[in-house]
Amino acid sequence: MRYLTTFTAFLTIALRQASLVASHGGVIGYDIASKYYNGFSAYNTPVGQSTIQREWDTFNPITNPTDSFLSCNNNGASLGSGQLSATVDAGSQVVAYWNQWPHTIGPVMVYMASCSGACASAMPSDLSWFKIDEAGLMSGTLTTGQWAMGELVANNNSWTTTIPANLAPGEYMIRHELLAIHTSNQPQFYPECAHLVVTGSGSAQPSGNSLVRFPGAYKVSDPGVTIDIYSHPDVTDYTIPGPAVWRG
Repeated sequence: MRYLTTFTAFLTIALRQASLVASHGGVIGYDIASKYYNGFSAYNTPVGQSTIQREWDTFNPITNPTDSFLSCNNNGASLGSGQLSATVDAGSQVVAYWNQWPHTIGPVMVYMASCSGACASAMPSDLSWFKIDEAGLMSGTLTTGQWAMGELVANNNSWTTTIPANLAPGEYMIRHELLAIHTSNQPQFYPECAHLVVTGSGSAQPSGNSLVRFPGAYKVSDPGVTIDIYSHPDVTDYTIPGPAVWRG
């Protein structure tokens, strides 16, 4: 009887953990210049993995907007010899694919950062990031409206972004981020980063207020971060956190 009780308790915990993993996630692959790149396999050793994506170790969200891992998730490390880069022309599209994604309330944001050299040796928290794409509440109210994350789910758990056409060539990181706000006053950040080599004849580089650091770009007091949407069911606008989109 004691064995059955112990087994039942273990099974309950295991199912609960599986449910938590199933309810979260991240970017698992990219379609760039008609080539598909597998993402990093979370919960697996980085040894032997080869991908354009930085290491991320858990499906769980980051809930603190000033968390030290907010730049590229926990732990955001380079894969060393296994770290690849995808070549993409400025003005081309990058499609990111998520695992089976359950959350449909919240914005989608995409950032880039110049590595000023080789991205493989860059620390994401030291980079200056600029936003190239964002979408939030697209129609309706905070609680029942159409959100960008809902559109992502409807589009085969994918999001398509265009690299600014006049961006100067070089090595960059691209950072996809979902901010789930379905839990009252408890933001859930899901960021992942990948390495790109941007080509083309562009010469534009962002500066000034277009550039932010992670952590540093968001605060708890930002209206779009710590928000209780259920306290404002009839509101039809939402302020996406971070800088304005840089168009190049």
